[in-house]
Amino acid sequence: MAEKNTYLYGLGRRKSATARARLYKGKGNITINDKDALEYLSGNKTYLAEITDPLALTEKQNTYDVTIKVKGGGLAGQVDAIKLAISKAITTEMADLRPVLKKAGFLKRDPREKERKKYGLRSARKKEQFSKR
Repeated sequence: MAEKNTYLYGLGRRKSATARARLYKGKGNITINDKDALEYLSGNKTYLAEITDPLALTEKQNTYDVTIKVKGGGLAGQVDAIKLAISKAITTEMADLRPVLKKAGFLKRDPREKERKKYGLRSARKKEQFSKR
């Protein structure tokens, strides 16, 4: 019988973006939504470096192939969600790496979200311009 392909799983969120990461044993390929990571990120190497930070910190860059499904939000929010998802996936199997990732700030979810618009205002907090006459 064929051996079941096992993986490490992590879920990350940021603003309205949600990322699900799966880490398979491999050579270090990163795929986002069935595209190569650099292609998905429009060639932005800064975002790519940010995504691989948790793997680089734990020296696992060439150990795992990463498959990511991400939806919602913009590119910056998605990158932060992916980074959190990869960090959580690493800690599921290797709990001894948790303090290293935690100290670097990779396991903290950024809770800031867009504030809703309120009735009678122009945006969340902006008021109508005062008119003296």
